[in-house]
Amino acid sequence: MFEAPYLLFLGDAPDSLAAKMAQGVYDWRPESTVGQLRMEGCNADLGITDLSIQDAVAAGAKTLVIGIANRGGIISESWKSLLIEALEAGMDIASGLHNLLRDEPDLVAAAEKNGCTLHDVRIPSVNYPVANGKKRSGKRCLAVGTDCSVGKMYTALAIHREMQERGMKATFRATGQTGILIEGNGVPLDAVVADFMAGAIEWLTPDNDADHWDIIEGQGSLFHASYSGVTMALVHGGQPDALILCHEPTRKHMRGLPDYQQPSLEDLRDVALRLAQVVNPDCKVVGVSVNTQHMEETAALNYLKELEAQLGIPAVDPFKQGAGRLVEALECV
Repeated sequence: MFEAPYLLFLGDAPDSLAAKMAQGVYDWRPESTVGQLRMEGCNADLGITDLSIQDAVAAGAKTLVIGIANRGGIISESWKSLLIEALEAGMDIASGLHNLLRDEPDLVAAAEKNGCTLHDVRIPSVNYPVANGKKRSGKRCLAVGTDCSVGKMYTALAIHREMQERGMKATFRATGQTGILIEGNGVPLDAVVADFMAGAIEWLTPDNDADHWDIIEGQGSLFHASYSGVTMALVHGGQPDALILCHEPTRKHMRGLPDYQQPSLEDLRDVALRLAQVVNPDCKVVGVSVNTQHMEETAALNYLKELEAQLGIPAVDPFKQGAGRLVEALECV
């Protein structure tokens, strides 16, 4: 677990997309955030207070969270002076980059000198088992997408928040670096050896009370030529009782694959459900989550209405409209 409050480090992010990890943490844990730290030339802005290291410490910050993802996921040399300053001021550092904090000798030395901790969230910390497919008690919901980065994490977090507000038993299960930064724990699934990925998700979602829901953060897409493997591990390891279909309708092609188009929601429904029923024959598709951030409001509402008529299940943008109807659908499972 990372100690809050957080100072979100945006560094020299060239645009808002490069700071999506920081955006996710702020969107879902604003109460744990004291402000942002930006370097000269940063073109991302969360719309919160800009703080220096000393100002952040005075405001109570305990952990500097690296919220920027650059090409290759490296720790830039240009960031080092600020990261070391944070350690010298007594802050821990958390990072979800491929380039590990623990592999940077100057950061390790500064952390040891000042009694601070370096948290590399994108590295497995458990010897995960091979999946066995045995039926587990409790209930599980998995978000599956037509593509990568369509809102699977936001969907899971919105459902979890709604369940908590209703007094239901529920746990958000993080499976990627941003989800882990938000939750403070989880499984960095894309860093787990392939044979143990499904087993890692079984470990993450163990036996529980009959009325307890594990809300599992989705990754990749079964239809994405690059990242379908991680999705398959979630489908079988998660043993879901319910699937939520996630979609971003303004995409021109699959992310990073200009020669591939997104599948239809019907194709996603049928393929994901068939694969989920291998480990849980009673699994159902109960709703659709649509990321409408790039749509005009009236057009978005009309689109959602059309989807409901087309698929016969609730269709909402849970970040804008709330996840109430999705939770109500889950309560019927």
